[in-house]
Amino acid sequence: IAFAHPDLGIGGAERLVVDAAVGLQSRGHKVVMYTSHHDPKHCFEETRDGTLEVRVRGDWLPRSIAGKGYIVFAIMRSLVLALAMLFEGERFDTIFSDQLSASIPILRWTGAKILFYCHFPDKLLSQRGSWLKSAYRMPIDILEELTTRMADEIVVNSKFTASVFRDSFPRISRSPGVLYPAIRFDAYDHKVNLANPTVKPLITDRKVLLSINRFERKKNIGLAIRAFAALRDKVPDEFTGMRLVIAGGYDTRVAENVEHHKELEALGISLSLTPFTIFSDTATHPPSTANLLFLPSFTEDQRTYLLSTSLCLLYTPSNEHFGIVPVEAMYARLPVVAVDSGGPRETVAEGVTGRLVEPEPHAFADAVVGILGAGKIGREEMGRKGRERVVERFS
Repeated sequence: IAFAHPDLGIGGAERLVVDAAVGLQSRGHKVVMYTSHHDPKHCFEETRDGTLEVRVRGDWLPRSIAGKGYIVFAIMRSLVLALAMLFEGERFDTIFSDQLSASIPILRWTGAKILFYCHFPDKLLSQRGSWLKSAYRMPIDILEELTTRMADEIVVNSKFTASVFRDSFPRISRSPGVLYPAIRFDAYDHKVNLANPTVKPLITDRKVLLSINRFERKKNIGLAIRAFAALRDKVPDEFTGMRLVIAGGYDTRVAENVEHHKELEALGISLSLTPFTIFSDTATHPPSTANLLFLPSFTEDQRTYLLSTSLCLLYTPSNEHFGIVPVEAMYARLPVVAVDSGGPRETVAEGVTGRLVEPEPHAFADAVVGILGAGKIGREEMGRKGRERVVERFS
């Protein structure tokens, strides 16, 4: 079985393909991961510690020219990757392809069955802005639909995405299957070594609110910061002993990641918060006054520690296609506060494993106040039901 994935970095899509690959390998299948880019300093552990075989092809092609043409170069890189898989001559029974469908015609020439996993139609992820951009995207959108339907099997990550898929691709008559992303329980069950130099800076007596998302504007991370700041007036006594940790995928090659991190720091300062950033290549301890902690490109141990010790998760994207983070949090017995739209409607049980609220700071803050007010026993009960829900539906 081969996986063809554009960039093996850190994100929900990458977590899905890595977990799927490890799961299939554990069942005795030979698995190879093909990708256009893999940075050992910015990836999930299984792709760098030898658990999975990773083959990088086509990374010599640029991602853009002068910041333009990202989708064109992404397609070109995927075609080079597919050609490498074809001409290297190794036989595969099945190829798991995701994100970009343009390479499916070439992948079919390998003789393998093609399963295409649609996280979300790419045509809906692009900002049009002008008639020129719309004209530029038109042939790309048509290509996406024509090549997607060439897959032997098409699956999506949620019922929400399935409904969007049907509306977006009228030329594809068959309905996609829904295959929820799952998580590997063993990755969250292991005990974290508190002496680990990457974990020690996170150890605190403060009550931690946690946000995990890539540093992208569409993830609306600023909502978590504004909600946290709103707690200052709602629960002033508790607020002095609280901290918000913003962790997530961060790639210095991606201008938006770098810019948005700076924007979020500035937002925190404007709200009279005290931000501090721990980058992945440092083990710097934050000052005791820091109540807004940024953790770009966190490690697996950092993630596991934060999920096991935080008060609750703040999940801020609207109309998220699925969202694996609430599932991870619920398995870790962490109550979830998420926006009442998209994938979280299928993962979070309102009032049972967390809260689904409007994407508004005071709504999020009020939900946190409710979780605080539930006390330790109430939070533990919510966490227990969250874990049961994950084991039942997302294993």
